[in-house]
Amino acid sequence: MSVQSHSGTRPTLEDVAARAGVSRATASRVLNASPRVSPEAHEAVTAAVVALGYQPNHAARALVTRRSGAVAVVFSEPEPKIFDDPHFAWLIRSAARALADADVQMVLMLVHSPQDQARAERFLAGGHVDGALMFAPHKGDQVLTTARKLPLPVVYAGRPWGSLRGMHLVDHDNQGGGLLATEHLLAMGRTRVVSVTGPLDEHSARDRLAGWQRAVGADEEKTALMTEDGGFSREGGKRAMEALLARVPDLDAAFIASDHMAAGALDALREAGRRVPEDVAVVGFDDHPMIAPHTAPPLTSVRQDTTAQVRHMVSHLLRLLRDEPVKARREVLPTSLVKRESAP
Repeated sequence: MSVQSHSGTRPTLEDVAARAGVSRATASRVLNASPRVSPEAHEAVTAAVVALGYQPNHAARALVTRRSGAVAVVFSEPEPKIFDDPHFAWLIRSAARALADADVQMVLMLVHSPQDQARAERFLAGGHVDGALMFAPHKGDQVLTTARKLPLPVVYAGRPWGSLRGMHLVDHDNQGGGLLATEHLLAMGRTRVVSVTGPLDEHSARDRLAGWQRAVGADEEKTALMTEDGGFSREGGKRAMEALLARVPDLDAAFIASDHMAAGALDALREAGRRVPEDVAVVGFDDHPMIAPHTAPPLTSVRQDTTAQVRHMVSHLLRLLRDEPVKARREVLPTSLVKRESAP
């Protein structure tokens, strides 16, 4: 049972500080998760909070600190893509968990049309959130222009287009992943390795393609012959594999730049009577837990840890919100290959 303050009213921050034997400023730093407190002070304040049943007055804190306790998670993609592609569902879930662990409210924003863009600019500049996690991968994406003008910290997923000067980014080693996947297929003895790419207005798709090009030694002519854009969708992956089978009938392996596209590519290969991996070995990208282990056959895939990326983004943003000295840079997380039956 909680203990009332000495005045018999709701416990205050001063009551917590007095019980813990620290200053009000120290108690405040503990409650705001500042790193500038000793372990002893943290333990004493935490114990006092529990004993008194102290609950922070978030409304009052917002008036004083001009903080909302909320962070925007912004996706510059059309709604059907967000809700149809399991990759985005995983990103949103990871962001919700990471922010909840930090006791921060998530505000999901989908920005695609000019009207969305105008609303987003008003909302983000209006003091409704303290910062933003930005997923804006496409070339010419106008939300990037807005984000660079915002009076609040922003951390970006991946590598947006334009100058990266002064920007905080968390990316994956997409080129290294594409190289790893293709080298694995070549090591299996495959000699006609094609690739289904993502849309090339995204750096991640270009980088994965660059990894394939490096592994197979592809020039411009070979790239045009041996690759096809699948648009990062299952239907696109199927159409792209059908086009490649028509253009390169003796293909014996495929690096597919996303698991979602790979599932469609497997459909096309099955309908064409090509056995996987006996006739065509297939490697995807993402190692998505809702896709890669459940295709037929289960998919060998390049793992990019989406949860780790989002947690790094949240950690970086929280440090910025605490006014810690954080150097603007591009953090690149490693990728690895997870082998399953499609390319053992």
